[in-house]
Amino acid sequence: MDRKVTQQVTRATFDEVMVPNYAPSAIIPVRGEGSRVWDKEGKEYIDFAGGIAVTALGHSHPTLVNVMREQAGQLWHLANIMTNEPALRLAKKLTEKTFADRVFFANSGAEANEAAFKLARRYAFDHFGPEKHEIIAFNKSFHGRTLFTVSVGGQAKYKEGFEPTPGGIQHCDYNNIEQLKAIISDKTCAVVMEPIQGEGGIIPADKEFAQQVRELCDQYNALLVYDEVQSGVGRTGTFFAYEQLGVTPDVLTTAKALGNGFPVGAMLATEKAAKSLAFGTHGSTYGGNPMACAIAEAVIDIIDTPEVLAGVKERHDIFVAGLEAINEKHHVFKDIRGMGLLIGAEVIDSLAGKAGTFITAAAEEGLFVLVAGPNVLRLAPSLIITKEEITEGLTRLEKAIVKAVADAKAA
Repeated sequence: MDRKVTQQVTRATFDEVMVPNYAPSAIIPVRGEGSRVWDKEGKEYIDFAGGIAVTALGHSHPTLVNVMREQAGQLWHLANIMTNEPALRLAKKLTEKTFADRVFFANSGAEANEAAFKLARRYAFDHFGPEKHEIIAFNKSFHGRTLFTVSVGGQAKYKEGFEPTPGGIQHCDYNNIEQLKAIISDKTCAVVMEPIQGEGGIIPADKEFAQQVRELCDQYNALLVYDEVQSGVGRTGTFFAYEQLGVTPDVLTTAKALGNGFPVGAMLATEKAAKSLAFGTHGSTYGGNPMACAIAEAVIDIIDTPEVLAGVKERHDIFVAGLEAINEKHHVFKDIRGMGLLIGAEVIDSLAGKAGTFITAAAEEGLFVLVAGPNVLRLAPSLIITKEEITEGLTRLEKAIVKAVADAKAA
């Protein structure tokens, strides 16, 4: 039978058929290989965005393509009333490589966080009763787009118009232990934090702060939940970022890089905490499907190696040196910060609110970059991007910055 002719689409098609919650660029990528992407016109781009910290092994990684094809020829989906071999293999690897004893699989970071927040409340209910239900999170944090996760997230704009949102949630400033001490209590069931705030501006946790948060959670019998959706799976130069802080959480969530773009998320927990998600308390139709888990296992096998993790730290230094060199010439950044290959460059006050103009200018020069809020340029490339691509991409970035600054001054 003849295959149906592929329907032609353009950027205008988006405005005709999609809900307008996104505003994608005019570029329509059609092919990717490693850290390079080509659009419909054949223009080549270097990818410093990584699909928002997702394609940690780049595009069309041959090992992952082969694993996907092999699994696609076996099983795509199993109901969770069945035992699922790929899911069990992946869970075993995750528990062997982390603090965790138990794993719950979902399809996204938001779903993994939803499970973590439900677990925290259920754990407190089981052990201390219904009064111990309050969750503390941090201003500028981001934990997903479900109603519960935007409520825990510390950015009011994501809740606007969706009220009433779930209650029993408080916020304080990140890296401010005194504010946390002022609001934590015996009613607190969990403290939720990112080891490095992603959407909030690429802000790493102070090591002392992170350790004091752990101590407060122990003091008040609250679970410490780490959201490593963006920072996990090698992004910071260790398998998970918590390893660099001298802190062990009770619950951890991961997604993004875990599937290198195939939808998969996971919540990891200690056995003591995990017991509270007893039979029937939570679930997911697609979570932990064989396709996702087979791919995620291959991702872990490649990333969690001394060569790749050491390479992340080496590439971090190249990026930071390159950004500092650009800044010495053009004086556009007031701070360059981050961990591993999650790097933020905060623009100077005179460019406040205009970091987004760098994205447009960079695309014109053949480079994909991101922002983290209106003032921070964010880089989250493949963990195995070549040094030549870093150098070429930084050259393109410098050209884009020169153009964007000139346009800003002319406006």
